[in-house]
Amino acid sequence: MLDNKKIGVIGTGNMGRALIGGLINSGSSVSENIVCSDIKEGKLKKIEEEFGVVTRDNNSGVARESEIIIYAVKPQIMAPVLKETGDCLDMSKIVISIAAGVPLAAIESCLGKELRVIRVMPNVPALIMEGASAVAAGKNALPEDLTLAKAIFDSVGKSVIIEEELMDAVTGLSGSGPAYIFLIIDALSDAGVKVGLAREDALFLSAQTVLGAAKLLIDTDEHPGKLKDSVTSPGGTAIAGLHTLEGGGLRTTLINAVEAATTRSKELGEIMIRKFS
Repeated sequence: MLDNKKIGVIGTGNMGRALIGGLINSGSSVSENIVCSDIKEGKLKKIEEEFGVVTRDNNSGVARESEIIIYAVKPQIMAPVLKETGDCLDMSKIVISIAAGVPLAAIESCLGKELRVIRVMPNVPALIMEGASAVAAGKNALPEDLTLAKAIFDSVGKSVIIEEELMDAVTGLSGSGPAYIFLIIDALSDAGVKVGLAREDALFLSAQTVLGAAKLLIDTDEHPGKLKDSVTSPGGTAIAGLHTLEGGGLRTTLINAVEAATTRSKELGEIMIRKFS
Protein backbone atom coordinates (compact mmCIF):
# COMPACT_ATOMS: atom_id res chain seq x y z
CA MET A 1 0.00 0.00 0.00
CA LEU A 2 2.79 2.42 0.95
CA ASP A 3 5.78 0.78 -0.71
CA ASN A 4 5.54 2.91 -3.86
CA LYS A 5 4.76 6.19 -2.08
CA LYS A 6 7.34 8.86 -1.42
CA ILE A 7 6.92 9.77 2.25
CA GLY A 8 8.40 12.94 3.74
CA VAL A 9 9.01 13.40 7.46
CA ILE A 10 9.69 16.95 8.62
CA GLY A 11 11.18 16.70 12.10
CA THR A 12 13.12 13.64 13.31
CA GLY A 13 12.57 13.96 17.05
CA ASN A 14 11.17 11.06 19.06
CA MET A 15 7.94 10.69 17.11
CA GLY A 16 9.43 11.39 13.70
CA ARG A 17 12.16 8.84 14.34
CA ALA A 18 9.60 6.32 15.61
CA LEU A 19 7.56 6.70 12.41
CA ILE A 20 10.61 6.27 10.19
CA GLY A 21 11.67 3.15 12.09
CA GLY A 22 8.15 1.75 12.16
CA LEU A 23 7.62 2.20 8.44
CA ILE A 24 10.89 0.46 7.60
CA ASN A 25 10.89 -2.26 10.26
CA SER A 26 7.29 -3.25 9.52
CA GLY A 27 8.00 -3.47 5.80
CA SER A 28 5.37 -0.81 5.08
CA SER A 29 7.93 1.30 3.24
CA VAL A 30 11.56 1.19 2.15
CA SER A 31 14.33 3.57 3.13
CA GLU A 32 14.83 5.02 -0.34
CA ASN A 33 11.19 6.16 -0.39
CA ILE A 34 11.51 8.11 2.86
CA VAL A 35 12.97 11.61 2.83
CA CYS A 36 13.34 13.68 5.97
CA SER A 37 14.65 16.94 7.38
CA ASP A 38 15.51 18.33 10.79
CA ILE A 39 16.86 21.58 12.17
CA LYS A 40 19.63 19.64 13.94
CA GLU A 41 22.19 18.38 11.45
CA GLY A 42 23.68 15.84 13.86
CA LYS A 43 20.31 14.22 14.50
CA LEU A 44 19.61 14.03 10.78
CA LYS A 45 22.96 12.36 10.12
CA LYS A 46 22.22 9.71 12.77
CA ILE A 47 18.82 8.99 11.17
CA GLU A 48 20.47 8.62 7.77
CA GLU A 49 23.10 6.23 9.14
CA GLU A 50 20.61 4.17 11.12
CA PHE A 51 17.85 3.77 8.55
CA GLY A 52 19.44 4.63 5.20
CA VAL A 53 16.78 7.21 4.41
CA VAL A 54 17.20 10.22 2.15
CA THR A 55 17.85 13.48 4.02
CA ARG A 56 17.52 17.11 3.01
CA ASP A 57 18.91 20.21 4.70
CA ASN A 58 15.66 22.13 4.23
CA ASN A 59 11.99 21.42 4.80
CA SER A 60 10.89 22.65 1.39
CA GLY A 61 12.99 19.98 -0.30
CA VAL A 62 11.14 17.29 1.66
CA ALA A 63 7.73 18.75 0.85
CA ARG A 64 8.59 19.15 -2.83
CA GLU A 65 9.79 15.56 -3.30
CA SER A 66 7.11 13.75 -1.28
CA GLU A 67 3.60 12.55 -2.01
CA ILE A 68 2.80 12.26 1.70
CA ILE A 69 4.31 14.83 4.07
CA ILE A 70 4.26 14.22 7.81
CA TYR A 71 4.81 17.31 9.95
CA ALA A 72 6.35 15.85 13.13
CA VAL A 73 7.19 19.19 14.72
CA LYS A 74 6.27 20.91 17.96
CA PRO A 75 3.02 22.91 17.94
CA GLN A 76 4.91 26.14 18.66
CA ILE A 77 6.80 25.98 15.36
CA MET A 78 4.12 24.37 13.21
CA ALA A 79 2.96 27.68 11.68
CA PRO A 80 6.39 28.87 10.46
CA VAL A 81 7.25 25.41 9.12
CA LEU A 82 3.95 25.29 7.23
CA LYS A 83 4.56 28.73 5.75
CA GLU A 84 8.11 27.75 4.81
CA THR A 85 6.83 24.75 2.84
CA GLY A 86 3.52 26.20 1.68
CA ASP A 87 4.60 26.89 -1.89
CA CYS A 88 5.44 23.18 -2.32
CA LEU A 89 2.01 21.99 -1.19
CA ASP A 90 -1.02 21.46 -3.40
CA MET A 91 -3.94 19.08 -3.84
CA SER A 92 -1.68 16.39 -5.31
CA LYS A 93 -0.12 15.78 -1.87
CA ILE A 94 -1.35 14.41 1.44
CA VAL A 95 -0.44 16.62 4.40
CA ILE A 96 -0.36 14.88 7.80
CA SER A 97 0.09 16.82 11.04
CA ILE A 98 0.91 15.24 14.39
CA ALA A 99 1.39 18.61 16.10
CA ALA A 100 -0.56 18.24 19.34
CA GLY A 101 -3.39 20.71 19.84
CA VAL A 102 -3.24 22.18 16.32
CA PRO A 103 -6.71 21.86 14.72
CA LEU A 104 -7.23 21.28 11.02
CA ALA A 105 -8.84 24.72 10.80
CA ALA A 106 -5.60 26.31 12.02
CA ILE A 107 -3.55 24.53 9.36
CA GLU A 108 -5.97 25.40 6.58
CA SER A 109 -6.21 29.06 7.61
CA CYS A 110 -2.43 29.34 7.95
CA LEU A 111 -1.79 28.44 4.33
CA GLY A 112 -4.97 29.84 2.80
CA LYS A 113 -5.23 27.16 0.15
CA GLU A 114 -7.14 23.95 -0.48
CA LEU A 115 -5.18 20.93 0.73
CA ARG A 116 -5.75 17.27 1.59
CA VAL A 117 -4.97 17.58 5.30
CA ILE A 118 -5.12 14.85 7.94
CA ARG A 119 -4.60 15.33 11.67
CA VAL A 120 -3.25 12.51 13.82
CA MET A 121 -2.88 12.21 17.59
CA PRO A 122 -0.35 9.47 18.37
CA ASN A 123 1.00 8.72 21.83
CA VAL A 124 4.43 8.01 23.28
CA PRO A 125 4.31 4.16 23.16
CA ALA A 126 4.74 4.60 19.39
CA LEU A 127 8.42 4.76 20.32
CA ILE A 128 8.28 0.99 20.93
CA MET A 129 5.71 0.30 18.17
CA GLU A 130 2.83 0.02 20.66
CA GLY A 131 1.25 3.39 20.01
CA ALA A 132 -2.44 4.26 20.03
CA SER A 133 -3.25 6.85 17.35
CA ALA A 134 -6.41 8.60 16.22
CA VAL A 135 -6.72 9.81 12.63
CA ALA A 136 -9.07 12.60 11.48
CA ALA A 137 -9.65 13.89 7.97
CA GLY A 138 -9.79 17.48 6.80
CA LYS A 139 -12.54 18.60 4.45
CA ASN A 140 -10.57 17.76 1.28
CA ALA A 141 -9.02 14.46 2.37
CA LEU A 142 -10.12 11.45 0.33
CA PRO A 143 -11.13 8.07 1.81
CA GLU A 144 -7.96 6.54 0.36
CA ASP A 145 -5.92 9.28 2.07
CA LEU A 146 -7.27 8.11 5.42
CA THR A 147 -6.42 4.52 4.53
CA LEU A 148 -2.82 5.50 3.79
CA ALA A 149 -2.54 7.57 6.97
CA LYS A 150 -3.90 4.71 9.04
CA ALA A 151 -1.37 2.33 7.46
CA ILE A 152 1.46 4.69 8.44
CA PHE A 153 0.42 4.84 12.08
CA ASP A 154 -0.45 1.16 12.25
CA SER A 155 3.26 0.62 11.60
CA VAL A 156 3.96 1.98 15.10
CA GLY A 157 0.99 0.42 16.90
CA LYS A 158 -2.75 0.58 16.25
CA SER A 159 -4.96 3.41 15.06
CA VAL A 160 -8.61 4.40 14.75
CA ILE A 161 -10.34 6.84 12.41
CA ILE A 162 -12.49 9.44 14.15
CA GLU A 163 -14.16 12.78 13.51
CA GLU A 164 -11.93 15.73 14.36
CA GLU A 165 -14.42 17.06 16.89
CA LEU A 166 -13.42 14.08 19.07
CA MET A 167 -9.68 14.77 18.86
CA ASP A 168 -9.61 16.68 22.15
CA ALA A 169 -11.17 13.67 23.84
CA VAL A 170 -8.50 11.45 22.29
CA THR A 171 -5.83 13.83 23.58
CA GLY A 172 -7.32 13.64 27.06
CA LEU A 173 -7.55 9.84 27.00
CA SER A 174 -4.82 8.14 24.96
CA GLY A 175 -2.61 11.15 24.24
CA SER A 176 -2.21 11.99 27.94
CA GLY A 177 -3.06 8.49 29.14
CA PRO A 178 0.50 7.13 29.38
CA ALA A 179 1.19 9.75 32.07
CA TYR A 180 -1.74 8.42 34.12
CA ILE A 181 -0.50 4.85 33.76
CA PHE A 182 3.06 5.82 34.72
CA LEU A 183 1.64 7.42 37.87
CA ILE A 184 -0.39 4.29 38.64
CA ILE A 185 2.66 2.06 38.16
CA ASP A 186 4.72 4.33 40.39
CA ALA A 187 2.03 4.20 43.08
CA LEU A 188 1.76 0.41 42.84
CA SER A 189 5.53 0.20 43.18
CA ASP A 190 5.41 2.35 46.32
CA ALA A 191 2.71 0.09 47.67
CA GLY A 192 4.86 -2.96 47.02
CA VAL A 193 7.73 -1.37 48.94
CA LYS A 194 5.37 -0.50 51.81
CA VAL A 195 4.35 -4.14 52.18
CA GLY A 196 7.94 -5.39 52.11
CA LEU A 197 9.09 -5.84 48.50
CA ALA A 198 12.40 -4.54 47.21
CA ARG A 199 11.96 -1.44 45.02
CA GLU A 200 13.34 -3.15 41.90
CA ASP A 201 11.02 -6.13 42.30
CA ALA A 202 8.01 -3.95 43.12
CA LEU A 203 8.53 -1.80 40.03
CA PHE A 204 9.00 -4.80 37.75
CA LEU A 205 5.92 -6.58 39.10
CA SER A 206 3.82 -3.40 38.84
CA ALA A 207 4.81 -2.66 35.23
CA GLN A 208 4.49 -6.28 34.11
CA THR A 209 1.08 -6.57 35.76
CA VAL A 210 -0.21 -3.52 33.88
CA LEU A 211 1.26 -4.82 30.61
CA GLY A 212 -0.15 -8.31 31.11
CA ALA A 213 -3.60 -7.08 32.10
CA ALA A 214 -3.81 -4.81 29.04
CA LYS A 215 -2.66 -7.58 26.72
CA LEU A 216 -5.15 -10.04 28.22
CA LEU A 217 -7.96 -7.54 27.68
CA ILE A 218 -6.98 -6.92 24.06
CA ASP A 219 -6.30 -10.56 23.17
CA THR A 220 -9.50 -11.94 24.70
CA ASP A 221 -11.72 -9.00 23.65
CA GLU A 222 -13.58 -9.45 26.93
CA HIS A 223 -15.24 -6.63 28.85
CA PRO A 224 -12.90 -5.40 31.61
CA GLY A 225 -15.64 -5.97 34.17
CA LYS A 226 -15.80 -9.65 33.27
CA LEU A 227 -12.04 -10.03 33.53
CA LYS A 228 -12.11 -8.21 36.88
CA ASP A 229 -14.71 -10.65 38.14
CA SER A 230 -12.62 -13.60 36.96
CA VAL A 231 -9.84 -12.74 39.43
CA THR A 232 -12.14 -11.68 42.28
CA SER A 233 -12.94 -14.55 44.64
CA PRO A 234 -15.63 -14.28 47.35
CA GLY A 235 -14.05 -12.94 50.51
CA GLY A 236 -10.62 -12.89 48.83
CA THR A 237 -7.74 -10.47 48.48
CA ALA A 238 -8.75 -8.84 45.17
CA ILE A 239 -12.20 -7.79 46.37
CA ALA A 240 -10.64 -6.30 49.51
CA GLY A 241 -8.31 -4.23 47.35
CA LEU A 242 -11.08 -3.23 44.92
CA HIS A 243 -13.25 -2.10 47.83
CA THR A 244 -10.45 0.23 48.94
CA LEU A 245 -9.96 1.60 45.41
CA GLU A 246 -13.67 2.35 45.07
CA GLY A 247 -13.69 3.99 48.50
CA GLY A 248 -10.78 6.19 47.42
CA GLY A 249 -12.60 7.28 44.28
CA LEU A 250 -10.11 5.88 41.76
CA ARG A 251 -12.74 5.47 39.03
CA THR A 252 -14.10 9.01 39.50
CA THR A 253 -10.61 10.49 39.69
CA LEU A 254 -9.55 8.90 36.40
CA ILE A 255 -12.73 10.08 34.69
CA ASN A 256 -12.13 13.59 36.01
CA ALA A 257 -8.52 13.49 34.84
CA VAL A 258 -9.51 12.62 31.26
CA GLU A 259 -12.21 15.29 31.32
CA ALA A 260 -9.77 17.94 32.62
CA ALA A 261 -7.17 17.05 29.98
CA THR A 262 -9.84 17.16 27.27
CA THR A 263 -10.95 20.62 28.39
CA ARG A 264 -7.36 21.84 28.38
CA SER A 265 -6.84 20.44 24.89
CA LYS A 266 -9.84 22.43 23.65
CA GLU A 267 -8.45 25.60 25.23
CA LEU A 268 -5.05 25.09 23.61
CA GLY A 269 -6.69 24.40 20.25
CA GLU A 270 -8.53 27.73 20.40
CA ILE A 271 -5.26 29.49 21.19
CA MET A 272 -3.60 27.80 18.22
CA ILE A 273 -6.36 28.86 15.83
CA ARG A 274 -5.83 32.49 16.87
CA LYS A 275 -2.04 32.20 16.53
CA PHE A 276 -2.24 30.60 13.07
CA SER A 277 -4.67 33.14 11.63
